[in-house]
Amino acid sequence: MLQQTQVATVLNFYPKFLTKFPTASALAAAPLDDVLALWSGMGYYTRARNLHRAANQVMQDFGGEFPKSAEQLEALVGVGRSTAAAIAAFCYGERVAILDGNVKRVLARVLAFDGDLAKASEVNLLWDKATKLLPTKNLKITMPAYTQALMDMGATLCHARAPDCAKCPVASLCEAYRNKACEAYPVKTKKLKRSTESIWLLHATTLHGDVLLQQRPMDGASKVWAGLYSLPPFESEAALLSSLPKVAHKKLVFAPVLKHVLTHKDLWLHIVQLDVSAQSKLAHLGAWHSVSKALQLGLPAPIRKFLETAQ
Repeated sequence: MLQQTQVATVLNFYPKFLTKFPTASALAAAPLDDVLALWSGMGYYTRARNLHRAANQVMQDFGGEFPKSAEQLEALVGVGRSTAAAIAAFCYGERVAILDGNVKRVLARVLAFDGDLAKASEVNLLWDKATKLLPTKNLKITMPAYTQALMDMGATLCHARAPDCAKCPVASLCEAYRNKACEAYPVKTKKLKRSTESIWLLHATTLHGDVLLQQRPMDGASKVWAGLYSLPPFESEAALLSSLPKVAHKKLVFAPVLKHVLTHKDLWLHIVQLDVSAQSKLAHLGAWHSVSKALQLGLPAPIRKFLETAQ
């Protein structure tokens, strides 16, 4: 949950999630829909799908016993080298280095490492340096403490902009601080380009207030909202109109366009409202749900917010 999401946000989800799925076996046995429903609103839903798959791996490939080494942990879906190292260091005291964004910044500054971290070869070189700096004694105690300290320094002191060097416990060891060049590190030349995508959404409701939802496929041309429930989506206004009988076109109400910001993409949501007389209408586009039932499903954040305000 803490990958790409701040602690304050995660604290709103973690207790409920752990209560519902206290063990790997409970998570593995649960339907994916239930997992996505509890994740709904936190974003980056690939994490939830991967976590569910990883729980099944633990049960099937590891006999229900959670892996106890970084090497084995990397075999789990969605667990990369740094996450595997963090689990192994915290839980088992294994001598392995983490290298998330905050730690890269701390180490690059302390070492004045000027390799371009947009290049895999330079990242691997920094990883080698990070490994050499690890504690060598009393690892059950020192590895969790050292790993937590690096993460906390990056999160609270060694900011990307305006680092608080006066409070830094390793300022005297920091080459970037000594050279008054903290903001020159880390070096990363490649910039991710933002993209945009327009989605047309049909907000169909019955006289009783039921809403039409469609579960998004797990694969397809667009990975947006895979596996989640959404108002029926279309790639264009023309595609939406062609899915409806012509007699319904005059009843359509076009809501103001909504902008939803993802990490590397802006979504422009064109919501088109339509009241129908009975649930038998539009069955080819999804399934009807009461709004209260809909809000218990795994919904993308903007769809959830829209349904809550539309009541």
